[in-house]
Formats: sequence, C-alpha cells, structure tokens
Amino acid sequence: MAARPPLPPFTRETAIQKVRLAEDAWNSRDAERVALAYTEDSQWRNRAEFPVGREEIAAFLKRKWARELDYRLIKELWTFADDRIAVRFAYEWHDDSGQWFRSYGNENWEFDETGLMRRRFASINDLPIPDAERKYHWHSGRRPDDHPGLSELGL
Repeated sequence: MAARPPLPPFTRETAIQKVRLAEDAWNSRDAERVALAYTEDSQWRNRAEFPVGREEIAAFLKRKWARELDYRLIKELWTFADDRIAVRFAYEWHDDSGQWFRSYGNENWEFDETGLMRRRFASINDLPIPDAERKYHWHSGRRPDDHPGLSELGL
C-alpha cells in the first residue's frame, strides 16, 4: 500500500495535519475509506469492542454509523512524539428516537513508517443533550474551515 502522509516522525504541524485528515475521513462516514488509514492488522480499543484489522474496523464503523445518526466530529491535537499522536474529540449524533448526544473522548494513536495507524485506543463518554445545546450545525461531511474547533467552542 502507498504511504499515507504526513509520515512519522511528526512535527507539531504534521501532527495537526494528520488529526484533521482523520477528522475529515470520519466525517465522511465512509467505513471502507476510513479503514484504509489503518494497517492490515491494526489493533483498536473502542469502548468495549476490540476490532483487529481493516475488515473488522470497517464492520465496526458501519454498525456505529447505523446507530449514531447525523454524526459530526471534531478532533483536536493533544500531544505528539515520534510515531504517536494523542487527540481529544467530541462528536454529536442522535439515536433513532431523536435523542441527541455529545460523545467526548481521547484517543491514542501509533503509526507505522508509511503513515498507517497500527494502534488506536479510544476512551469515550456519552452525554444526552437537548437539541438546543447542539454546537455542530454544518451540513453532513467535512467540517468547514471557518467552523470553531473544540477549544473555541469551550469543549
């Protein structure tokens, strides 16, 4: 598989680029596209699920986005070193009854030399919110460049 720049070792600038590329991919809600950013044997921890490899990752994401409707995500760099990046994130979604949630969390990422993620460990908490408290109002897909990030939103 071709390299997925930016590549480690990361600088602050390239780590921020990698985080935004990940955010953009996840906001596409295209499970197959997102899975291509991970190594063939990538290891995940996401809540109580532990998918391994692209096939399991894609299946996990398809289930996730079938349940988490109108999903919109913002990621922010927390720190980085060499081949690792830590992010914090928040995303908004609703269930099939119309109840909105904001899910908060942290992820630790480790990359191989080609820029593919070989490990992803996520810790996530869900907060039910009323529609009036939603902060993510862009159309489905990529967050607009002028939309505030987590820090600007006070999250």
